[in-house]
Amino acid sequence: MPTMMQLEDEKLFSAILRINSKMFGLILGLLMGLAIFIATNWLVFKGGYTDETGHYIVGPHLQLLSQFFIGYSVSFVGSFVGFAYGFACGTLAGASIGIIYNKLVQLRNSAS
Repeated sequence: MPTMMQLEDEKLFSAILRINSKMFGLILGLLMGLAIFIATNWLVFKGGYTDETGHYIVGPHLQLLSQFFIGYSVSFVGSFVGFAYGFACGTLAGASIGIIYNKLVQLRNSAS
């Protein structure tokens, strides 16, 4: 029969695991959002080049994100759109990783 101290420790352990998945999601979301925001603005401030047809091209590789993120472009306004998409994707990925990690810890904890 578990003691009162063991039950309290189990509740505390469970609460800490839940907080970790939320915090990991938030932090990864901020990192991904800021990475896209900074990379986009870096290319905007750096400038681009004019190709042989006369089109001004800025960040052709980063522009490929517009295939996945509707409304994104390599521009100052697009950097905010990219931040929002990066934050959303990073939060989902981080929370998923946190939840999977929590399940593995719980399985390992119950096995011992």
